[in-house]
Amino acid sequence: MKIKILVPIYNDWQSANKLLDEIDYNVSDLDHEISVIIVNDASTHDRQEEQKNFTNIHSIQILNMKINQGHARCIATGLKYIYEKEDFDYVIPMDGDGEDRPEEIKEFINQIKNSNNNPIVGERIKRSEKLIFKFCYQLHKLITLTFTGKSIKFGNYTCLSKSTVEKMVKEKATWNSFSGALKKVEKNLFPIPSSRGSRYFGPSKMSFFNLIKHSLSIMSVFRKTFLIRSALFIILYILLIKSNASVVTALPLVFLLIAVYSISNLSLRENLDEFKDSLTQIKDIVKIK
Repeated sequence: MKIKILVPIYNDWQSANKLLDEIDYNVSDLDHEISVIIVNDASTHDRQEEQKNFTNIHSIQILNMKINQGHARCIATGLKYIYEKEDFDYVIPMDGDGEDRPEEIKEFINQIKNSNNNPIVGERIKRSEKLIFKFCYQLHKLITLTFTGKSIKFGNYTCLSKSTVEKMVKEKATWNSFSGALKKVEKNLFPIPSSRGSRYFGPSKMSFFNLIKHSLSIMSVFRKTFLIRSALFIILYILLIKSNASVVTALPLVFLLIAVYSISNLSLRENLDEFKDSLTQIKDIVKIK
């Protein structure tokens, strides 16, 4: 099989170089053609040239973007590039900082025969962040399930067949949220356990603010369901507190209205025309193997 590993990067070249070493080591006993495509999100730091001999990775390309467009859109651009320009059977999107562990690549590939061509998703069974972040992440999953009816326990680390990639590049939600779009276009997912690794270098870029934006972006993919359930919640909550209304009891309504406003704005990111033209935003392509 021809498998493309898709990695979005912004400035974190030190981690990217280590990731390539780890991938090359961990795919050594796989009888498949493994290639890596890095999407450089208009990094402000230049990549340091290093002379390395990758013996197991078939090819490595870097797509240098003209403008910074964010993690989700880099993955979307990479999927579109691979679908239109590359010969492949499967794509494995993964983060480039070590938090998606390269040693799990073999398990994704080994499970292809059992997946019935459904997307294989890495469901987190262990996270490396602090307790408060873990709590907020669990809260994000609970709120997403409550207001959209969708249980999303996975991130970018997945294994997608060519038929799934085709669906993703035709879905405008992919331009906004990878995991939300995947849940939208594919009803049957094949989960495997995945442990969150530690970053190779520097602190995690998933701040509390970014977690909120990530959560709202997912919910914006299912905004119709979200709005209906939000309206029902508001009606029931008002009936519940009408005899005991106060500034404190009104706070959940305020937060929900802010969420509705934010999700409405985030849904505007689903621009299919921009997605279709995304390859024109590639400044150049560097082949390092």
